[in-house]
Amino acid sequence: MKQFRVGVVGYGWAANAHIAAINAGPRGQVTKVASARQLSADELSARHGCPIQTYTDYAAMFAAPDLDVVAITSYHRLHKDQIIAAARAGKHIIAEKPLALQLSDLREVEQAVRAAGVTLCVCFETRFAAQFRAVKALIDRGLLGRLHYGEVDYFHGIGPWYAGFAWYRTAREGVSPLMLAGCHAMDIFLMCLGGDVDEVFSYSTRSANPAFASYEYPSTSVTVLRYADGRVGKVAAVVDCLQPYYFHTHLIGSEGTLLDDKFHSNLIDGLNRGRWSTLSYSLVDSGDVKDHPYQQEFDQFFECLATGQNMPLTGLAEAVRTHEVIFAADRSWQEHRPVKLEEIIGRPA
Repeated sequence: MKQFRVGVVGYGWAANAHIAAINAGPRGQVTKVASARQLSADELSARHGCPIQTYTDYAAMFAAPDLDVVAITSYHRLHKDQIIAAARAGKHIIAEKPLALQLSDLREVEQAVRAAGVTLCVCFETRFAAQFRAVKALIDRGLLGRLHYGEVDYFHGIGPWYAGFAWYRTAREGVSPLMLAGCHAMDIFLMCLGGDVDEVFSYSTRSANPAFASYEYPSTSVTVLRYADGRVGKVAAVVDCLQPYYFHTHLIGSEGTLLDDKFHSNLIDGLNRGRWSTLSYSLVDSGDVKDHPYQQEFDQFFECLATGQNMPLTGLAEAVRTHEVIFAADRSWQEHRPVKLEEIIGRPA
């Protein structure tokens, strides 16, 4: 038996990716699944190659003494209550984004997790992709110098052909293009340039294509971010495009520039500033959860549990800051004004 026994809440597209990634690692094993649907334990056990108990009441699963970790993959509107319940039950938590759909709910989640002393891993798994591990290494080693401008944009056409569209398009579940999916771009932007944003200004719009007409909120937004030290950047979240998936990344610093998988640095002798040098990593180029680097993130999470360390990159503090900037951005386009982060966090950023 592996060291950490995991119960999954919700059983759909994301849950299947979570189960595969958890079971593939050396420390975690999914042993329970809770779903509002009545699921066959025998069928799930056969499908995933391990004994799995099934529940229709997630609270009953959380109360089980033979459970160490809860993975939450349910509808977005349910995340807040389920995270809080898991924390109060003393379980460590893997949570799909978003943590909460309202700022007040985010504060409740943050308080509950801190009070319980459990470890939280939030699925901003793009930070663990090879592309962004390499990008972060370039930044940390100073090869781009001091970054003063960045663009990280999310382009992914999420229409009726897409699994989950029936609920993604609703204001109750999707909320905004940034909250629905563009949050990954915002999270990477903040990882690269730092989290202490001073002010944001956002605009929103929508496609005229009938395929996207049922969105209950604007399906494109663009956010300009400003730091107190003068740095600026931009994050677009576009879920009504007709094109291949594209995670655009453009970072400009005092000693170099990075554009997707191309870069130039003045600090590497022999490079030609008139031509790009190419980095060999695979680009983040798919919105399909089966292609996401969950296993790298979850392996790190279980290692932290085993060694008593804090979760790096996608722990509570990093996730809260990303959500705070998203709430500020969405407030900006809703109220047609710039929003200071101190309005959201209650103190100067």
